[in-house]
Amino acid sequence: MCGISGIFHTQGLKPVDPARIERMCDAIVHRGPDGHGIWTAPGIGLGFRRLAIIDLAGSPQPMASANGRAMLVFNGEIYNFRELRAELAAQGAHFHTDGDGEVILAAWQRWGVDCLPRLQGMFAFALYDLDRRTLLLARDRLGVKPLHMAHLADGSVIFGSELKQLLAHPSLRREIDPLAVEDYLTWGFVPEHASILKGVEKLAAGHYRLLRHDAPPPPPVQWWDVSFTEREPGKAADLEAQMLHHLRQAVSSRMLADVPLGAFLSGGVDSSSVVALMSEASSHPVKTCSIGFDVPDFDETAHADLVARKFATSHRSRVVSADDFALAGRLAEIFDEPFADASALPTLRVCELAREHVTVALSGDGADEAFAGYRRQVFHHREEQVRGLLPGSFREPVFGGLGRLYPKADWAPRPFRARATLLSLARNGEEGYAQAVSVTTPEQRAALYTPDFERLRGSYRGEAPFVDLMRKAPARSGLDRAQYADLKFHMPGDILTKVDRTSMAVSLEAREPLLDHRLVEFGARLPEAMRVHRATGKWLMKKTMRRYLPDEILFRQKMGFVTPIAAWLRGPLAADAAAIGTSGPLAATGWFDRKRIGALAAAHASGRSDNSRVLWQLLMLDKALGRLG
Repeated sequence: MCGISGIFHTQGLKPVDPARIERMCDAIVHRGPDGHGIWTAPGIGLGFRRLAIIDLAGSPQPMASANGRAMLVFNGEIYNFRELRAELAAQGAHFHTDGDGEVILAAWQRWGVDCLPRLQGMFAFALYDLDRRTLLLARDRLGVKPLHMAHLADGSVIFGSELKQLLAHPSLRREIDPLAVEDYLTWGFVPEHASILKGVEKLAAGHYRLLRHDAPPPPPVQWWDVSFTEREPGKAADLEAQMLHHLRQAVSSRMLADVPLGAFLSGGVDSSSVVALMSEASSHPVKTCSIGFDVPDFDETAHADLVARKFATSHRSRVVSADDFALAGRLAEIFDEPFADASALPTLRVCELAREHVTVALSGDGADEAFAGYRRQVFHHREEQVRGLLPGSFREPVFGGLGRLYPKADWAPRPFRARATLLSLARNGEEGYAQAVSVTTPEQRAALYTPDFERLRGSYRGEAPFVDLMRKAPARSGLDRAQYADLKFHMPGDILTKVDRTSMAVSLEAREPLLDHRLVEFGARLPEAMRVHRATGKWLMKKTMRRYLPDEILFRQKMGFVTPIAAWLRGPLAADAAAIGTSGPLAATGWFDRKRIGALAAAHASGRSDNSRVLWQLLMLDKALGRLG
């Protein structure tokens, strides 16, 4: 796992200053503490920071092809590189290293951009072809590895694994994009189609760009997508056998490493499944780690301990104090853009614990998106059945009217929180699901904005790209469309960003076996009844893993990483929350209603209401703006 940097001139072959590449690389030492390198030629410069995982003594980057006519910087892992190497060698390719980077170079020279579908793994890379004078920028299918880029006024394109590398370039403008602020307040993160800074882009998952000198940069090209239009035939037992095959293949392929390897273990279905299959494939005890909070309601370590004992793992756990609020500032530094998913706090802590003993850790991320494991997906599936029975002309006035009359009851047990469901049923499926995934409603955001910001925002609403993605999804049902949007929008923007930044912050490589593209494609073909069974999501996966895991793990209520943010904002962070609207970078924009923010903070501090989510969003936005200003 590593970090890449680069500068490419689209207007002529102007020389690239190596010092600028050096500064970009210095900004991400955490991604690659084991070494670095820089290469420049007319019109191009590449930089690299290395975290050595495979071929520890070899595979330096930037790496030249065997014939010296192509150069590569590469972040990620190609899990089938040995099979590709053998195929290419049989066709005359020569290799000087034992790593996967040289395989990418040979594959490009043999197949061009058609090499991308042959690569199985997680990656973001830049490959410069000296003969064709072209630069290929490519990103893996699901977006596990990031790639940011910006077009500068002098005609150059700068790119890097993290935004902080682009910020190291003196010509990058630091102008906040108000539409990205609207996106952030909608979702709690800045999605992949946007950037907090105007002029900065993120190469979308499953896309590439092929840049040429003396030519305007072309738009990105999609080289992979997942389709929900087909259904896998076969009986339940056959599908279960296929599921197990794909799971075993995904896990075992990601256990390749020349450094200590382990796994995160929360005690939930997904991480427990990964650990079970790692234990099956390993001749040594799997190294596992988990964390919990010193507040019983937030602690899951007992479930992790149960799984660790069952598979005799070498397990370490640590209890984190619920008073560890000082992490808020560090998160702003790690993420660059505002990021309000509070589970980043425990994710960072479990990465720190893992890095004390291993360099690579397998995670359980991705199964909820691929197999319909989120509660909101199960609810949406049910709501779509209702929408199929009742026309919109009936649903909007009836359910909409009831929803507006029903009291908002965030404090009540889940079965009594009917307002959101009623309002969702009043909408079409896409708009209803967008409401379920988003953090704030359009009405809540409008109450925060000043007239100045409303003019800048115009008619744009953060939900619109998500709704459009669902409507255009290659899908057959509402559940299909919901999962497609989660895989393409929520997962790369939130889940994978969180894991990449927190793991790389401590120089740890995180691998996601449950996002193996063959497993994801299989999940997309499953009949709906194999994904959602009554009120249970991820049905086939749970049924398959019953041979390994007890029902206590498989069918307990999903908890996830829960954090004591609400308590912090009534205690040690109460003053920070109260000051958001009156002082600091956020207040200086003039985009937010100071009185409204003050009222939210006061009501939360007094305990009259729980406004922790929106206050945390605003606090993290304030800290991010301070770093970007």
